[in-house]
Amino acid sequence: MSWNPAIDPGCPDEVGIDAIETLIVPRARDLGGFEVRRALPAPKRQMVGPFIFFDQAGPAELLTGQGVDVRPHPHIGLGTVTYLYRGDFHHRDSTGADQIIRPGELNWMVAGRGVSHSERTSAAARSGPNSLFGIQTWLALPERHEDKAPMFEHHGKEALPVVEDSGVSVRLILGDAYGEKAPATMFSETFYADVALEAGSRLPMPDDHEDRGIYIVEGSISIAGQEYDASQMMVFRPGDRITVAAGDRGARLMILGGATFPGPRYIWWNFVASSQERIEEAKAEWRAQNWGKGRFDLPVDDRDEHIPLPD
Repeated sequence: MSWNPAIDPGCPDEVGIDAIETLIVPRARDLGGFEVRRALPAPKRQMVGPFIFFDQAGPAELLTGQGVDVRPHPHIGLGTVTYLYRGDFHHRDSTGADQIIRPGELNWMVAGRGVSHSERTSAAARSGPNSLFGIQTWLALPERHEDKAPMFEHHGKEALPVVEDSGVSVRLILGDAYGEKAPATMFSETFYADVALEAGSRLPMPDDHEDRGIYIVEGSISIAGQEYDASQMMVFRPGDRITVAAGDRGARLMILGGATFPGPRYIWWNFVASSQERIEEAKAEWRAQNWGKGRFDLPVDDRDEHIPLPD
């Protein structure tokens, strides 16, 4: 598909470096065999549009029999996105969803008033050496949707729109951008895309969303003549026309954003809410372990263990 998002997209040197409102350099944390880098929430930036949590997992190489086991745990007030470059996850949740996710596919779980889920490396992947490399994000739900029933959607690689031209390939994961719309159900204005840039190619950022950010997964990009390397996130001022140029190694990016939320969100452990009272209610119900009789249940085929409420 040809791609022409703007007749006159501008050039990197036409944008002042002060167009970057926030620069985030996440620290790596070792989780035993693989690293995680958390870009959101950050000390100076809680959200980019609805995005309130952004983690890069890996890259990691695992031996035969090894894998990741994230035991059942709860969420409220958000939607979770799993997107992989390498490896797989076996997702199971309390809506009854049971889904293997592979590179280029989308798992979109909306917690609403309450859901629990687990994510584990599949048995097939553990049968030999396997890799893990991907991004996990949370999107806060608008207040009017916080108490909706939980839901889960899976969209295969072929269902996600791809736009490409002149060394640029964009796979739209969520929302709308560049004249395309992704299939997942959204509850606020959003865009989220996986971008591959060949060396020297240029990407104009969508200019029809208020909040816009870039996370550099691999390679480097330049903005206003200044180069930025992998594992950095930059958030741009609203309204500025932004074009980024890939470095001599090319680049892999995640671009994200949407409408600015009207106020901050409370975050505690895996819970996101518009009020502290909602957080306290969820804490009490998960602690009670009253599965299937209140806000929370456990995944149908993964009920033997769970992550307890932190002290």
